Amino acid sequence: MQASTSDVLRVAVIADSDTRWKWGALTARRLSVGEAELSGFLLRGRATPTPRQLAEVGAGVDTAAVREVTGAEFLRAVEQDGYDVVVLALVGGAVQAMLHGLAALGSPGAAAGTAADGTSAAGTAAVSKSARRPVVVTGYVGVVYEKLADGLLLRHGADVVLANSLHDAERFRAVYEGVGADASAVTGSALPFLGGAPYAGGALKTVVFAAQPSVPASRDGRTYLLRRLVEHARLHPDREVLLKLRSQPGEHTTHIEELPYQKLAEKLPGGLPANFRLVYGHMGDVLDRTDLLVTVSSTAALESLHRGIPTAVLTDLGIREALGNHHFLGSGCFASWDQLDSGASPAADPAWLARQGVAAGGPASGGGSYGTAFDAVRERIARLLLAPQLPPIEPYYTHVTAPGYLPGILARYRLDAAPAAETGGVRRVVRDAVRDAARGAYRHGVQRVAPVIRRMGEL
Repeated sequence: MQASTSDVLRVAVIADSDTRWKWGALTARRLSVGEAELSGFLLRGRATPTPRQLAEVGAGVDTAAVREVTGAEFLRAVEQDGYDVVVLALVGGAVQAMLHGLAALGSPGAAAGTAADGTSAAGTAAVSKSARRPVVVTGYVGVVYEKLADGLLLRHGADVVLANSLHDAERFRAVYEGVGADASAVTGSALPFLGGAPYAGGALKTVVFAAQPSVPASRDGRTYLLRRLVEHARLHPDREVLLKLRSQPGEHTTHIEELPYQKLAEKLPGGLPANFRLVYGHMGDVLDRTDLLVTVSSTAALESLHRGIPTAVLTDLGIREALGNHHFLGSGCFASWDQLDSGASPAADPAWLARQGVAAGGPASGGGSYGTAFDAVRERIARLLLAPQLPPIEPYYTHVTAPGYLPGILARYRLDAAPAAETGGVRRVVRDAVRDAARGAYRHGVQRVAPVIRRMGEL
């Protein structure tokens, strides 16, 4: 696990969904001003992205080389391959598990299954106690509107906890300081996928609704939004109205989508007008032709606002924490479908945009400092890489501070105890084949069978 001695920054990215892969891979690209060699890993689970989803992200990575792994397999890869930086683009519990696993790689007692502070060795094999560990980076893929304390404390222990805006950086530090934890890892940056050509203005020709897998969650709420979008298309036959979808039926993303808009559209009375279409693909490509972006609370709103595209955050279902649209308080973007049908075009507040790490109209407009948003991150990582020795990874949660919480997290990712010595030959082949078959069956059940059963229960 020695750090690279070449000028090429060796970065490992592990993600557990398509959106987190997008964030992790693009973040890795921005960590160095020089050349970076990126290795991709997907944490096996219910939201593991398909090849189509990976290709759609457009992160400039050979998706054929991205490896699907368990948590223990990833830790072994880190141990063996000597990365300079590891980016944990994972849900909070998985970040916590990986942090304990990485901490155990170089901790006294790791071979016996116990780290120096009494935490689990997290499923790792015996390793060198003097090996230099990689710099560990984590963060959030978009708008942080729920589980702020829970998610942040699960990420504590990383060398760098990225905050996507000044607003987030202040909140993150307040949480850590509020429990007496070290907040120095919090580093201001921005969402790594903002960009694209600034909006040129002109006639309103294309309206895009950015759908979300679980917001709103109810059938009534999703059917209402779809109906209003279709009605907008009928009211304005001169406009192209697009429903931008994240996944195909059967695919999963960061959140479970039990009521796909594709299925609801098939049952909509009166059918769909000719100027209404369902679209997939890279959000940046869709925004290239968007004149009005409409959403409940999708991070796509920040991508749109960064370009200077008129952006509406819907109030039809209320402004509620459960919907996440409360995050946009003060933005000037709130509007209802009635107002949009009548020609309203929200104007975003520049001060709010600046605090959210968004440069209205993009860097070319001079409306913000997105071009330098990652300077602090690069400087911090450079200092850590030049340090003679990195300090031990010390998550806030240990078996002392959270004995009723942490063991369950580690067990969920099968990192609660050191594995037995590897068995050899035929036995290992058979064992691995059985595990792979079981994982495939589990994923099929979670992604395809379970949603069908739930929908049948609603009939």
